[in-house]
Amino acid sequence: MKRLELILLAGLLGAILYANVSSVSRTVDKLQAQVLRLHILANSDSEEDQALKLAVRDRLLSCSEELFGDAQTLEEAYDAAQSKLDRIREIARQVVQEQGFTYDVEAELVEMPFDERVYEDLTMPAGVYEALRITIGEAEGHNWWCVMYPPLCIPAAESVRSDADQAEAYFDQGEYDLLTNPRRYRARLKCAEVFSRLWDRIRESADEFEKST
Repeated sequence: MKRLELILLAGLLGAILYANVSSVSRTVDKLQAQVLRLHILANSDSEEDQALKLAVRDRLLSCSEELFGDAQTLEEAYDAAQSKLDRIREIARQVVQEQGFTYDVEAELVEMPFDERVYEDLTMPAGVYEALRITIGEAEGHNWWCVMYPPLCIPAAESVRSDADQAEAYFDQGEYDLLTNPRRYRARLKCAEVFSRLWDRIRESADEFEKST
C-alpha cells in the first residue's frame, strides 16, 4: 500500500511541476511564432569577409522600412519578405560589389533551429524560428543574427529606446520576462527534461504494481 501511495504522491508532484513548466514551454512556443530572425553567413572568417558581412547587415537593416513597411504580425512580415526576396538579394549583392568582391549572394526564407542567443539586453531562447537567411559566397564563415521582426535590432535614428524597451512594446508580459530574465526559463525548461524522465519511471512503476496485484 505504501508503494502505491508513493506512486500517487510522485504523480501529484509531477503534475504540479508539469503545470508550472508547461506554461514556460507555451510562452517559448508563442514567442517563436511571432519572430522573424535575420541570419547572415559570411564567405569565410577572414577579416575582409567578416567586415563584408557586417556591411551587408547594415544595408539590409537600413532598408527595413522599405522591405517590411507597416507589417503588424509575423505573417505580414513573412509575406513581405517573401514577395521581396529578389530585392533583398539585389541589395546584398550591391553591397558585395561596392566592396570590390564577386561573391554570389542568396536570400531565402527558412525554418531553422537556433541556439540560445544574446542580443544587447535580450536573450532569445533556443528553438526553431522562421528566418531570412543571407548566404555570401561559400557561406563558411561565422554568422551574424538578430531579430528582423519585430524590429528589435534595426537602428532607427528617430528612436532612443533600448532593445528591451522595444521588446516590451511588441510582446506580452510573459514573453518579455522570458526575453529579459533567461535564468528563470532555463531552470524551468531543464525541469521539463527531469519531469519527462520522472514520469516515465512513474509509469513503469505503476505497470509493475498492476502486474504484481
